[in-house]
Amino acid sequence: METPDPIPISALQHWSYCPRQCALIHQEQAFAENVHTARGRAVHALVDEAGIEHRAGLRIERAMPLWSEGLGLVGKADVVEFDGDGTPFPVEYKHGPRRQRLHDELQLAAQALCLEEMTGRSVPAGAIYQHGSRRRRRVAISDELRQAVVAAVAAVRAMMSAGVLPPPANDARCRACSLIELCQPAAIAGRDRYRQLLDELRGP
Repeated sequence: METPDPIPISALQHWSYCPRQCALIHQEQAFAENVHTARGRAVHALVDEAGIEHRAGLRIERAMPLWSEGLGLVGKADVVEFDGDGTPFPVEYKHGPRRQRLHDELQLAAQALCLEEMTGRSVPAGAIYQHGSRRRRRVAISDELRQAVVAAVAAVRAMMSAGVLPPPANDARCRACSLIELCQPAAIAGRDRYRQLLDELRGP
């Protein structure tokens, strides 16, 4: 049986935000820059250079490669802190304010599950560092988050296998998306609505 290609951990965050965005990036290999992506790159530049340091009883690894054969995931953690007994604590860097939905938490939980498989140690928590406020927020890797990761992996894999772009969201999310010009959510939504009205006029 052929082993499916691994899914990038970042695809789970993209899918959680918008399935169409995820497909454009990871299926169509599309990318466009805007102020939000530029700020994100600037923040990640702080932790993109791989390295290890020791501080106050912690071993800190930056840009640490991650993988999970069980889930079929591959990616990289911004920072992983290992305490004295070797327990990993992933830290994900984000440039914007805290999101209302759990997009970033899902990505962090996926990193935790990879670390558990790689190290054989339980990862009960991690953190999201909000660069704007210079604060980190501790996140418990709950059963609900773990189940959400498994469900997201299955959804992304099904989407990639189907090879069909999901419909656009055409809502408030689109305003901050760097792919809005490629996606054309309003135009596609208008076209689909026009077709629906034609079908209704034609009748059964």
